[in-house]
Formats: sequence, structure tokens, C-alpha cells
Amino acid sequence: MPIVQVVDSDFNTEVIKSRKIVLVDFGAPWCGPCRMIAPVIHEIAQEYENVIKVVKINTDSNASVAAEYGIRSIPTLMIFKNGIKVDTVIGAVPRSTLLNTLNKYI
Repeated sequence: MPIVQVVDSDFNTEVIKSRKIVLVDFGAPWCGPCRMIAPVIHEIAQEYENVIKVVKINTDSNASVAAEYGIRSIPTLMIFKNGIKVDTVIGAVPRSTLLNTLNKYI
């Protein structure tokens, strides 16, 4: 499953109601660290496609969800399980850091 682009209006359907664990990538096209971590997120999305769902939200055009979850800096990666935010990783972290956090919930 490729990375799903999510907007404010379908966040509830795509993330909160998902039966899979969801990795949400809050970012923006102009963000350098977001572009740095994008290949890592893409690899994880491919490697774990049967286990998790990966979605991307542009915080510039989807301010409601970003405000609701208190996004202050990007990239911010949040992990949702059963519709509840269970963890957050902020910044362009190494792949190992992201996988260690993700593996706690798989």
C-alpha cells in the first residue's frame, strides 16, 4: 500500500477508524527535514504494508488536524492504535529510532 495523502475531512476515516496501526507523517513540501525523512518513511511503508498504514498530512493545507494534535514543528510522526495516539516522534530521526518506536506497538 502506498503512502496515503490525508486531508482534514478524511482524517477520521483514514486514521481514527483504521483497523491497522497508523503512522501519520505531519509535514510540508517546503520542509527540508521532512524531505530528508521521506525515503525512510517510504521504505517503512513498503516493508510493513501488511502490518501498518502510513499516511501523510500537509500541515499547511490541513491546519485543523495539525492544531488538534498540537503540531508545533515538522516533521512530526504520530502512531495511532485503535484510533488513539500512542506515541510521537519529532524531527528527521534515524530509521532505527523510528522503527524502535513503531515496533513497540506492532
